[in-house]
Parts: sequence; structure tokens; C-alpha cells
Amino acid sequence: MSRAYSTDLRERVLDAVAAGSSARASAARFGIGVATAVRWVRRWRETGERGARRQGYPKRSILDPHEGYLLALIEDEVDVTLDEMRERLRAERGIEVARVTIWRFFDRRRITFKKSPGTQRNRTARTSVPRGKPGSRASPISTLSG
Repeated sequence: MSRAYSTDLRERVLDAVAAGSSARASAARFGIGVATAVRWVRRWRETGERGARRQGYPKRSILDPHEGYLLALIEDEVDVTLDEMRERLRAERGIEVARVTIWRFFDRRRITFKKSPGTQRNRTARTSVPRGKPGSRASPISTLSG
């Protein structure tokens, strides 16, 4: 992941714009992209922020305040799907989230959903037809002798 530009460079670009230069002229003067300078200036004028924002994924989920609700939901209905959870969140809590947001919420808590338990291998009978060359003993189409 790339790093943010230095705070000193941001300050110089914004100071130049505050002194009357355009964002484009400041970008050319300090050797940064025009779109970058325009974004910095727009955010500075709208919010007053001059520093870099934090980069990367957010550490908190929008679903964190609803953890108790979601855990109770899977406790009540063991086979509830992510899409059903999504609909219930929309209807009952007024939260609009993507399916992957719910999946990540449970993945961070190491909660998995296995719809059917693994079955033990059958040791008393064959579970599939053996394969082989025609005429060999392993072939399902071989002829019976005698």
C-alpha cells in the first residue's frame, strides 16, 4: 500500500492556494497530481482538515453495536442464511449492509456456518462404482463367468 504524502508538502500546497494560487498551479509547482491537489483543497475548504486521513480498512464494523442481536439471531435459527440476516437487519434495525459485511463480522469472531456435518466414510459397502478396462474384474460391465 502506498504511503500518504508528507504533512509538510500538504501544508505548502494549501498555503500556496490560500495565498491566491490555483490548485492546478500549486500541483505543478510542488510536483504532485492535479487531482490530488484539488482533493486536498476541496477538503480543506469544506471541513478545514489539512492532515492526511488514516489509510487502510476500518478496524470497526458497522455491525459491532448489533453484535448481541446477530448472535441471538443465529442462536434462535441455526440454519439462517446471510441473505436472511441481511433482510432482518434491514427490516428490524434499519441497517443496509452487504452480505460480505455480515460474513466478515462472523469471520472476525471465528464463527462458521456448516450446513451439514461431515459424514464418516462407509466401511461396509462400496460407495461408488469401481472403474476399470472393459473385461477386467474391476469393470462394472464385465461379464460374469460360469
